[in-house]
Amino acid sequence: MSKHSNDLAERVKDAIRDPGRPPLEKWHPPLSGEMDMRIARNGEWVYKGEPIKRESIVRLFASILRREDDGEFYLVTPVEKWRIQVEDTPLLAHSLRAKGEGEEQVLTVETNTGETLTLGSAHTLVVGTYGDSDEPRPVVTVRHGVEARLVTSAFYDLAGYVVERKKVSGEVLGVLSDGVFFEIARGG
Repeated sequence: MSKHSNDLAERVKDAIRDPGRPPLEKWHPPLSGEMDMRIARNGEWVYKGEPIKRESIVRLFASILRREDDGEFYLVTPVEKWRIQVEDTPLLAHSLRAKGEGEEQVLTVETNTGETLTLGSAHTLVVGTYGDSDEPRPVVTVRHGVEARLVTSAFYDLAGYVVERKKVSGEVLGVLSDGVFFEIARGG
């Protein structure tokens, strides 16, 4: 990893004195430029053509990542804002787990940066498709416009919790979690 990305990581650590999440909603520096960083569809973070191998650095960068209204992704500190490229979603979600049943059911997934998300009103599930195919694209909102895409195995696990509901528009298939029904598909 280069001196520039290590310097940025050190500045981020200095800016985050609270052990919780960085207050990205309070940070609005001007654009510093484009950073030669890309998050591949498989979840790999790449800086200047080389994978970032230190998981702690990836987690740190993920904690200061946001997607803005222009649809672009930025690494943000109190004094810097760097645009980066994201091929699909910046994070991946795996390890689907369920507790409870029926209306009391709570589903959780873990991101590739180690965060556990509870599917519900704060972390919604949307199952769309890729624009060039009918391939499902299940994503969970994380925060600050960032999403995590369910990996194939987690999406298959999710199928085991699908229930059918009747709506005015017809029958729909979906999952319940934390009091929220997430529609996955129209019924047959």
